[in-house]
Amino acid sequence: MLRRKSILLPLIFLFSLCALAQSSAINQEQTLIALERMWGQAQLTRDSAALERLVSPGFVNTEWDGTVDDRAKFLSDIRDPLYKPASMSLRDISIKLYGNTAIVVGVYHAEGQYRDRPYDHVGRFTDTWILVDGRWQCVASHASLLSKR
Repeated sequence: MLRRKSILLPLIFLFSLCALAQSSAINQEQTLIALERMWGQAQLTRDSAALERLVSPGFVNTEWDGTVDDRAKFLSDIRDPLYKPASMSLRDISIKLYGNTAIVVGVYHAEGQYRDRPYDHVGRFTDTWILVDGRWQCVASHASLLSKR
């Protein structure tokens, strides 16, 4: 009987840890999905202050057309009065967690005007997030155009 307890207790502890880790991973995934949706909303409302809190100081952005920008350029583009987004939606979001790093992949649909020219883009995005001091920050974003209407 004592031998069974000595085997069962560590197993129960191990299963509890696994359940806790799985629960934590689900919570992290939900947080990252919410952050991605906040990002889309901030782009739609041209809220550069919100985006500034989401992207790290060393942020690197690769746009759908291949241009590569740093954080300052990315934020200035959001503030540009010639940028007039009309809609932004996300779908098919998947997340891979690697400790304090997460890769988020999904599909976006963005419509609006830039320099009085309409745009309607559907593309795939890949964002790399790191957990720093308990807060997720995006360090790199890449978008590839699937279709341009």
